[in-house]
Amino acid sequence: MKVLFLDWNSYGNKDIIDAFKELGNGNGYEIEMYPYDNHIERDDAKFANKFKEDLSAKNPDYVMSFNFFPIISKTCNETGIKYISWVYDSPALNLFSYTLINPCNYVFVFDSQMYEIFASQGIKTVFYLPMAAAVGRYDLFEKSEDLRRKWGGTISFVGNLYTESHNYYDQIENELSDYARGYLNGLMKAQMGIYGIDLVEKSLPGSVMKEMVDALGAKPNYDGVETYEYLYSNYVINRKITAVERSQFLTMIGEKYEVNLYTGDKNFKAKGINNRGKVEYYSEMPYVFKNSDINLNITLRSIQRGMPLRCIDIMGCEGFLLTNYQEDFMRFFSPGEDYVFYDSRQDLMDKIEYYLLHEDERQAIAQRGYEKIKAGHTYRHRLEEIFDIVRS
Repeated sequence: MKVLFLDWNSYGNKDIIDAFKELGNGNGYEIEMYPYDNHIERDDAKFANKFKEDLSAKNPDYVMSFNFFPIISKTCNETGIKYISWVYDSPALNLFSYTLINPCNYVFVFDSQMYEIFASQGIKTVFYLPMAAAVGRYDLFEKSEDLRRKWGGTISFVGNLYTESHNYYDQIENELSDYARGYLNGLMKAQMGIYGIDLVEKSLPGSVMKEMVDALGAKPNYDGVETYEYLYSNYVINRKITAVERSQFLTMIGEKYEVNLYTGDKNFKAKGINNRGKVEYYSEMPYVFKNSDINLNITLRSIQRGMPLRCIDIMGCEGFLLTNYQEDFMRFFSPGEDYVFYDSRQDLMDKIEYYLLHEDERQAIAQRGYEKIKAGHTYRHRLEEIFDIVRS
């Protein structure tokens, strides 16, 4: 079985290759990497023709990629080749392309809420599949006092602050009316007090939507069914909520504890925050997770139920995970046994204090989470699940 895998700058490329090699021992799995630019337009005829020629020459059984690309689906559908995509982005605008219903597709999404959107419409090409951890690779990274001083510490947070770029709300805020600004600020404040339910998309009045569209100009794709409400709630409002939450939470924690922050915004400063800039995903990030007492997750608000990849990585590194509530965790893990979640700002501070004072309990939780990831949530496990579905 030959798989042509789209090689673009995505997370997990190296790990999927290793998993295929592991599966391939005596099982006939073969993977070939195919260079790809994930910014190619959906209607790029020149690329489509070249890709069609390459498919004919290479003759794979499947094309596979992280994230879903309409132009790949269209070409695979025309050539009769099955297209497997595993989506880790949220929001994922490409999923609303008309090409999603192409019978060649097997689209795996990590957020059960996103799966249910499509399943409720009778779409049979979308499946729910959580992300995975490269446990075998992570096991090669060590823990030590020297590494703790260099990478870890008391509390660590790895992630964007969403102040670095594409902060669309800040771009348009001054162009909105007083009413629209007041309404959106109230809506964002209400959403920040609630986990597990999205209020924003269904709470945008037509007049406020019109002001945002007039100010920003972003519109749905010509070949998609995404709504203005989906587009602006996720790319504008939920991103702004995440930016505010992450900045406020980190500032609040830093008033009492030392926090190592790994992010692209080098200008963020606050008491107790050691801003170390970006961390490299493959060669550096595992050291952070392994050598920190508490690894904090503050989920991007467009991920409504799903387990973010960063959380799976933390647990796969035998790190202690403290995250906001995300419903999909309950499908696989037990809170307080494999990981810990908070449901308010005060709860976050209380649990930080508790687990810093109870090292044995904290380490036992991290160990149990790691064992569950190792037993059922590696890249090999996920590939086996994918091909069980595709071949059935």
